[in-house]
Amino acid sequence: MLNKVDVIARILAEKSRDICLEKGAVYAPANIALCKYWGKRDAQLNLPVTPSLSISLAEKGSHFAFEVIDADKDRLTLNGKTVTEDNDFYQRLFSFINLFRGVKAFPCLHVRINSTIPIAAGLASSASGFASVVKGLDALYGWQLTRSELSILARLGSGSACRSLWSGFVEWQQGIRDDGMDSLGIPLKTIWPQLRIGLWIISSEKKTISSREAMAITKQTSPFYTLWPQQVASDLAEIKTALTHKDFISLGEASERNALFMHETMLMATPSITYNTPQSIECRKQIWQLRRDHLPVYFTQDAGPNLKVLFLEENTRDVLQLFPQMEIIQPFAK
Repeated sequence: MLNKVDVIARILAEKSRDICLEKGAVYAPANIALCKYWGKRDAQLNLPVTPSLSISLAEKGSHFAFEVIDADKDRLTLNGKTVTEDNDFYQRLFSFINLFRGVKAFPCLHVRINSTIPIAAGLASSASGFASVVKGLDALYGWQLTRSELSILARLGSGSACRSLWSGFVEWQQGIRDDGMDSLGIPLKTIWPQLRIGLWIISSEKKTISSREAMAITKQTSPFYTLWPQQVASDLAEIKTALTHKDFISLGEASERNALFMHETMLMATPSITYNTPQSIECRKQIWQLRRDHLPVYFTQDAGPNLKVLFLEENTRDVLQLFPQMEIIQPFAK
């Protein structure tokens, strides 16, 4: 069975071992899944049970700066603050970077990450984070990897990171190969300038249970999980058709239904898992009331309490009047 280092070695087999840049900086956007990734067929390589589809969050993501240093250990600065070796974030980041050191030896780095979204709060910070890491290493060595190759490498750090190499809509192809070389992000051609996403931040605190752990528990114990692949197939088909025809109602209905099914599937696991808070539930009710009042607004929700609200540009004023605290994202801003 292949491991992560095997996959990295395969992609970098003919690439340079020489440092190209002493320092540099890259950026990768976060992405929000409209059709969710929930469950792995291979936990080692982060291969999914189903395909998924996301939209990027433009300026919300991870700025990754690196500098080669003469030191005996790596350094990390996160949002302007020094992070020590005993920190979980430090360990996860450099454990991933060390996979590449198993293939291409390189000196210690000082990594500076500035995240424009809360970390580990269900806002896809790991997706943008690991996508920015592989882009940074590509710049460090001047490998000039394709974005498809970077997508495969980013997936090894965090599954959803494979969708953060592009802006706009991206489909993560499930793939069937054991080595995962056909499991990667594919950008879609749809551009929808009128689409808006509202970030409804209920909590920026770290989640009580990681997505990785919750995903495994759900897959192993929830009686609803056997229905999940069929639900994804139906929702994904509807979402892709909605994107083709710019049918916002169908897009909103399928995206919200997919999120609700995922959360109900978690709720039926043993032990039961919920990321909802009383405020999350209240926010959902307010959005449902808006639709009863004929305002087309929908939500999606990942593994966290925070909601992402979908609406069109023409309804921005009404949405902001009701939710002035909401931050509005224009995914296709020029």
